[in-house]
Amino acid sequence: MFLIYEYMERGSLFCILRDENEAVELDWVKRVNVVKGVAHALSYMHHDCNPPILHRDVSCNNILLDSKLEARLADFGIARLLDPDSSNQTQLAGTRGYIAPELAYTMVVNEKCDVYSFGVVALETMCGSHPGEFLNSMGQQSGENNIILQDFIDKRLPPPASIMVASDVIRIVSIALACLNPNPKSRPSMKQVSQELLVCRPPKIARPLNTISMLELVN
Repeated sequence: MFLIYEYMERGSLFCILRDENEAVELDWVKRVNVVKGVAHALSYMHHDCNPPILHRDVSCNNILLDSKLEARLADFGIARLLDPDSSNQTQLAGTRGYIAPELAYTMVVNEKCDVYSFGVVALETMCGSHPGEFLNSMGQQSGENNIILQDFIDKRLPPPASIMVASDVIRIVSIALACLNPNPKSRPSMKQVSQELLVCRPPKIARPLNTISMLELVN
């Protein structure tokens, strides 16, 4: 038996974000589309497959881009089917920095674990590097999570030129932060995320990026 995979010319999102030239080519519109593509893929896996499929290793290394910089979710090596009649206990698996924190003490996997990982990926796509320090500061009234949004996003790109693109950036960061809620039950589903990203409406906070703090978006 032979398995034939689509060839993804541009490689992983992780590598592109860490290459100065390629990161600039991945402008705000393309980054928004990458996040939307990953959200739609996870929504399909969680809500349109029977039984639902949990990826369990959503990370920038496992998001591949084609020649048009459109995203595909890859590497299903540790994916599993969600069994409603099972405890769904598991060994800790995934990529460090993307794993939902509750997995360390519950060892129970569910779709909200993928939601958390998606939140990390979405933030990383917007800021251009892994947001580890920011993640560590969440839940604390620290200077790190009170950073201005324009200072948080990738400085290698000029600020979004249009109100529409700026609104998309605000919306994605807001959604990502909701996905990173320490309480898994308070995280949105990927279906909710996917639907929210399809709606063309102003974000809840519609101001210039240099006047919005990350703390406002967390709250």
